[in-house]
Amino acid sequence: MPSPFSRLFALALLALAAPLSVAPAQAQAERCPKLVATSPFLSPPRLTAIPAAMPGEREVSLTFVGHATFLIETAGGVTLATDYNDYVRPSVVPRVATMNRAHSTHYSLNPDPGIERVLKGWREDRDPVHYDLEVGDLWIGNLPTNIRDWEGGTIKNGNSIFIFRAADLCIAHLGHLHHTLTPEDLGALGRIDIVLAPVDGSYTLDVDGMVEVLKALESPVVIPMHFFNPSTLERFLAKLADSRYTIARQPTPTVVLSRASLPTTPTVMVLPGR
Repeated sequence: MPSPFSRLFALALLALAAPLSVAPAQAQAERCPKLVATSPFLSPPRLTAIPAAMPGEREVSLTFVGHATFLIETAGGVTLATDYNDYVRPSVVPRVATMNRAHSTHYSLNPDPGIERVLKGWREDRDPVHYDLEVGDLWIGNLPTNIRDWEGGTIKNGNSIFIFRAADLCIAHLGHLHHTLTPEDLGALGRIDIVLAPVDGSYTLDVDGMVEVLKALESPVVIPMHFFNPSTLERFLAKLADSRYTIARQPTPTVVLSRASLPTTPTVMVLPGR
């Protein structure tokens, strides 16, 4: 007959096992951020019930316009341009534009007046800016990061990693990222399916630092940007190829992605652009 001690021990084990049994379901919650409750910067998207999808409704289109600018188009017709500036712009006026501070090729002082929302990734007083908003079927959040100044100092919260959620896909635009990400940053960002990464290796992070960030994010899709010339891009690709990433060169600057079409191994999708 089991002793009182053994019965107590068995009950204790059951108590420990109970929370663990629900962890996988919690980990697969349909949202981007995982630990946003502990982050002062990033809030979870306000989710609503997802209706049955018609063909094409659970897809998102990304077009590499050039430098650090992408045009994101949702199934619901929302258009957004990243790092909107006066030099590289999409052919359409986007409904939303995001910007970052580092250089004039990442922001505009005179954005097109037809843009409904202009979201600057920094504040002049260096306090962190915070976005948590929905525009149609697109959710937008951000995580502030620091940047270097021209004298080698630090500008607090001068960059934002913008996060977009559409068609059940979580997309992160790293902006002009100058440092690797902390465990707290990674926890706030949560699940990222597609990461748009600057790979110049000098003005932003060096190549080894960017590879460290990408490995930490564990995103199925990496799309390079901000690479200036073919040799810079090839240096980055060689480093990632050594890290067991698949390199997929796309014939056009536009890709259409869905959760079902995400690759099963980490893949770098190289889009023609500049």
